Amino acid sequence: MRMPQPVPPDEVDLDAVDLTDPRLYSEGDAHSVWRALRRRDPVRWHPVGDSLGFWSVSRYAEADRVLRDHAYFTSQRGTLLNLLGKDDPAGGRQMAATDPPRHTRMREPVQRALSVKSVSRHEERVRAEVRRLLAPAATGEPYDFGAAMMALPMAVTGTLMGLPQEDWPHLVRLTTMSIAPDDPEYALDAGPEATLGVAHRELFAYFQDIVTRRREAPGDDLISMLLSMDVGGRALGPGEILSNCYSLLLGANVTTPCVPTAAVLELAGTPRLADWADHPELVMSGVEEALRWASPAVHFMRHAIRDVELAGSRIRSGDAVVVWLASANRDEDAFPDPYAFDVRRRPNRHIAFGSGAHYCVGHSVARLSLRFLFEELLGNFRDVTLAAEPEHLCSNFVAGIKHMTITARPKRGAASTLAAPGR
Repeated sequence: MRMPQPVPPDEVDLDAVDLTDPRLYSEGDAHSVWRALRRRDPVRWHPVGDSLGFWSVSRYAEADRVLRDHAYFTSQRGTLLNLLGKDDPAGGRQMAATDPPRHTRMREPVQRALSVKSVSRHEERVRAEVRRLLAPAATGEPYDFGAAMMALPMAVTGTLMGLPQEDWPHLVRLTTMSIAPDDPEYALDAGPEATLGVAHRELFAYFQDIVTRRREAPGDDLISMLLSMDVGGRALGPGEILSNCYSLLLGANVTTPCVPTAAVLELAGTPRLADWADHPELVMSGVEEALRWASPAVHFMRHAIRDVELAGSRIRSGDAVVVWLASANRDEDAFPDPYAFDVRRRPNRHIAFGSGAHYCVGHSVARLSLRFLFEELLGNFRDVTLAAEPEHLCSNFVAGIKHMTITARPKRGAASTLAAPGR
């Protein structure tokens, strides 16, 4: 998603904006639209076609309320705009589309499996994969940082799920097709709906094969854990297991890459990148700022389950409500100087991972993998500059960059460090 300094709020024609259009995020200026919404109409009805629509929530306070308050807003009717006007078939079966208390029972064992302690056991393998992805940049030649980061999450998620490494590139493509079916690089000739259908069918068929094999030979991995999970006195059914495998992979693959690309796009060619590199104690506060800045998941949808008033707007039971996380994380009332990337920002209560019961179950994994990435990037390179205009992903859900060519000057010893299998 493009991140220019926004134009004055009064200059934006809100009636002409289509927030569902993926091209707004790949070619347009969504941040100017959101700033105007925060100032002029923070909870605004947004019609879609002749019969559909949703309440658009752009400020931090209201966004946090909607995401936290499952007594008024449910996840079970769909959490993404592509399900507007439909019932989510995963409702009540998939963690992301299930409300407490069942959600809580499903979440607890997965949360333990995705703890920092669990991921730390794989640190050397993950670092080795990060170094492998960064190694081509050590030549000083133009390097597609965007494409490399698209492959980053599989180093963690593929390892934790016990998925064969040779399958990782295909899984990255399928998950990207799932959230960007309008993007020309990923869309099939038959169109977005066909693209989405093919991606879903292939991913579910893939996991069906993996689950069958894992039943015969369980291991120490996330899929084996799902197979053994007890929720309310019963095991998960086959459909629930496949749905949660899909959700876990999708959540990691389509969001984590957005963070380093957005940060490097903002900092490349400026003294701020060197300043961050010179202060390794700021690596995690910088990661948090990169998460706020990128806001990888652009939106989440909920449905009101009873009448409620929000910022003066009367929302009726059954209405769809869309929270724009990327807007909330630029809210001037919540973040001083929100359009500045500040690795020293504290406090930094961003909602890039959501809020409340549905706070991203993989947040520890994401933070740790991003720490590894930035430690290796900042520790091995200097003078990072853009070599070409980045290509943004055409998606209204993920603020992605598909391709971003950079050049970087390696620090002394970087080539040998990045070629080493571990430390």
